Amino acid sequence: MPQLYVLAPVGFNSATLSCDCVAHRFGNAADHPERVRRYPSDLTDAEWAAVRPLLPVPGWMRGRGGQPEAYCHRTMLDAIRYLVDNGIKWRAMPADFPPWDRVDAFFRRWRDHALVKEFHDRLRGQLREKVGRDEEPTAAVIDSQSVKADAVVGADIRGFDGGKLVNGRKRHVVVDTLGLLLGVMVTSADIGDRAAATVLLKRVTDAHHRLELVWADGGYTGSLIGHCLAALALVLAIVKRSDDMRGFVVLPKRWIVERLFAHLMRSRRLARDFERRTTSAEAMVYWSMTMLMTRRLTRSRPARA
Repeated sequence: MPQLYVLAPVGFNSATLSCDCVAHRFGNAADHPERVRRYPSDLTDAEWAAVRPLLPVPGWMRGRGGQPEAYCHRTMLDAIRYLVDNGIKWRAMPADFPPWDRVDAFFRRWRDHALVKEFHDRLRGQLREKVGRDEEPTAAVIDSQSVKADAVVGADIRGFDGGKLVNGRKRHVVVDTLGLLLGVMVTSADIGDRAAATVLLKRVTDAHHRLELVWADGGYTGSLIGHCLAALALVLAIVKRSDDMRGFVVLPKRWIVERLFAHLMRSRRLARDFERRTTSAEAMVYWSMTMLMTRRLTRSRPARA
């Protein structure tokens, strides 16, 4: 048979095939062959060394029942990172990863038990300490992003954003002054920013008690300012664009959250909302941010504040 293509040499992230994850040490992951890491989204050895102590402890190790996990944790993380980074379908998972339904079950378990948020928050604390900040922030920025929804998103959980002319969903996010995610809430696109911010800011302040100041754009004016001050002890500062500005202008503090939106759009799974459940859409945002933070944690030069 004639050769139709040339196999190029593959550059691997790791020269060793040994793994020290919990599933290999105490579970049944050794029963399956270990894959060779070859994709840009795979965890490097430095990234794995940084994230391994931060992984949540499985329920079967806490005496809560269940069977020991059968697949390597590092491989599972690589599979989900590949899906988020490349925007593939679940059933299109490459053959060198575990079966797609096992990866999907891992994703759903971490989503339903808030393990992905726990993992994300630990990474954020490590990264803030690396750049010389306190683990808990005192100031943040809030904004929203409307994205088109795929056909799998039902009519009851999608809406039309008249301002952006987008039929789909809206991501409401709160970030710290480093651009790291503090909280996300996905709603239909017709939900107003102030209504969503009332719920989201309550969640964020409950988790981050030192938060005192939040910057926002003109869409958050009105009764929300008084509500934040009275109910949440939070100062909501509005950063407005002056009438004499022309063209593109970088506004103070608001550019921080816009940079986060730009990062999310580089993850192809987030370029459009493909998730049937809003909780899955929120989990995809957390997974995308974990990829950003692991790379920042392991790069040689320190990040600029």
